[in-house]
Amino acid sequence: MNRLFRPGWPGNLIALLAGALTTLALAPYGIWPLALLSIALLYRGLRGLTPRQASWRGWWYGFGLFASGTSWVYVSIHDYGAASPPLATFLTLGFVAGLGLLFALAAWLWALCLRRDSAPLGDALAFAALWVAQEAFRGWFLTGFPWLYVGYSQLDGPMAGLAPVGGVWLLSFALALSAALLVNLPRLYRNKPQLAEALVLLIAPWLLGAAFKDHAWTAPAGEPLSVAAIQGNVEQNLKWDPAQLNAQLALYRDMSFASKPVDILVWPETAVPVLKEQAIGYLSMMDRFASDRKSALITGVPIRQPNERGEQRYYNAVSVVGQGSGDYLKQRLVPFGEYVPLQEMLRGLIAFFDLPMSDFARGEHGQPLLEAKGHRIATFICYEVVYPEFAAEMAAQSDLLLTVSNDTWFGKSIGPLQHLQMAQMRALEAGRWMIRATNNGVTVLIDPFGRITERLPQFEQATLYGEVQPMQHLTPYLQWRSWPLIILCSLLAGWALVRRRRDAK
Repeated sequence: MNRLFRPGWPGNLIALLAGALTTLALAPYGIWPLALLSIALLYRGLRGLTPRQASWRGWWYGFGLFASGTSWVYVSIHDYGAASPPLATFLTLGFVAGLGLLFALAAWLWALCLRRDSAPLGDALAFAALWVAQEAFRGWFLTGFPWLYVGYSQLDGPMAGLAPVGGVWLLSFALALSAALLVNLPRLYRNKPQLAEALVLLIAPWLLGAAFKDHAWTAPAGEPLSVAAIQGNVEQNLKWDPAQLNAQLALYRDMSFASKPVDILVWPETAVPVLKEQAIGYLSMMDRFASDRKSALITGVPIRQPNERGEQRYYNAVSVVGQGSGDYLKQRLVPFGEYVPLQEMLRGLIAFFDLPMSDFARGEHGQPLLEAKGHRIATFICYEVVYPEFAAEMAAQSDLLLTVSNDTWFGKSIGPLQHLQMAQMRALEAGRWMIRATNNGVTVLIDPFGRITERLPQFEQATLYGEVQPMQHLTPYLQWRSWPLIILCSLLAGWALVRRRRDAK
């Protein structure tokens, strides 16, 4: 066994395959035990390596993870970015290889200053702390890419009950700790006290997760609300075609007119594919329609308005008409999809860098929540729902959660189902109902335990009906956020660093 993990290609190939296993642990596959196996193989594979060797092995793990888990990037670039297959392949591989560097950095730090092969219990704790740190860094660096967190594998797993306590990162910590302890149990066998401690640390998260599963941290606030969500299933190549504008506006109008009366009617991201100021007449008509039905209509619509310097800027936004009020301007933008980094250099090179609506500005922090039927709604536009801390900050002020998206960019890949799983985790973390309205799927209602109660098939034009319950009170995660876990991980990493230096003397 030791020969398989020595420096060189056998160990690196194992790391590559181990990274790919995480994708199988997540949606749509959901084989959650593979998350443990994936982390265990990486942890074991980093033992005894120099920092340089460890960084190379970490890179192969990251490459395997992102090559398997973000294959939908190719679909976005090739099918909708008009890039040729060779160019789309090159850009996708470059994206995946770049993300792999984040795991290379973590593995390098592990081998350089944290790993303690002679202290298997403390080593496992420090590894779990580093694992959370790399996930958090990945969600922040260069605006962040918080995709494929291993904790999402527990949405339907035994530890799901920990999500309202410490969020997805607590689940990641518990999985990394469990995997490392399982690897180290043979080395602890002769040290009975440490073996007992390791077994307690190994078993406790699973018992606590089971004990807290389906525990109601929040309570109803008022009566349930009836909801309808329109899934227009508009082709991406038609969405921004000026010749198709009237047809799209008519589509959502007619589907709404034909829908059953509800308290809240929701259209997806940029369902109105024209600036709000240019659709005043249309939105006024829908305002009257919603008011007559005593409904709130919430729709995605781009907005142009001046920033704090008086400069006109475009925003991806959501607006409410009828029995509600407010505009929400998207704060977390998708690189290349909604803005182009280094656009002075890149625009015009290929069609992918000139996608429609790729010049949005970032909305300001601290915007007031949308209001509908007397309830506060925390709104996340597409990509925003994948940021745990960002979502938690807004959810803590809300009665309901709403996310609108246009996942047409993903095609028929696994991307929309991964995106849905992350939205389910946000509902579970917050203990609140979530409405998810998308252009072509997956449109769903999610209860406070992260379970889907109503669902539309993908790639169909349809209307989803159901009820949601406004909620009050805060889960421990919304109240304390990640600060307890941050403090714990900092202490564990700091202790490992100090002990390693002492051991080296």
